[in-house]
Amino acid sequence: MINEIATVEQIAQAIRNVPDFPLAGIQFKDITPVLADAALFSSSIDHLAGRFKTGEVDAVVGIDARGFIFAAAVAYKLKCGFAPVRKKGKLPYHTFEQSYDLEYGSSTIAVHIDAVKKDSRVLLVDDLLATGGTACAAANLLQRLGAEILEITFLLELSFLKGREKLKGFPVRSLIVY
Repeated sequence: MINEIATVEQIAQAIRNVPDFPLAGIQFKDITPVLADAALFSSSIDHLAGRFKTGEVDAVVGIDARGFIFAAAVAYKLKCGFAPVRKKGKLPYHTFEQSYDLEYGSSTIAVHIDAVKKDSRVLLVDDLLATGGTACAAANLLQRLGAEILEITFLLELSFLKGREKLKGFPVRSLIVY
């Protein structure tokens, strides 16, 4: 199957549901079976790259940490640069920071001030859209850098958490929606 592209449905079937992880009542969506299967992983990258072709995207930005796995591979496929958005204090150079609210508290992410050039055409990629706080903060950082966000793309979306509502004004696409 390595030469064939797996369907989104086949990728979805491989995602493992882990009850009560990391806390009681949470149904964790484990993507490691997708990562472990060459055909499913490469197909997920093809689907995440979507309609975009080489030369249409200047950079793919990935959100710490699982987003790096997918974003770097999409950047490789599209033959463009990759830029990380990391937790505050994890990048060595000058950064812009953006704080956002969590269910209990807040967090801050950062991007290098030169991660992407002004007017760069950017894809923002992450593994999961849940409440939307991290993705919204990352999109705000990219706008501060002057990037044009072509799309915010996720492997998974937990629609019942309504994270898409925080991303109004941006094109959002999720391969698998729960």
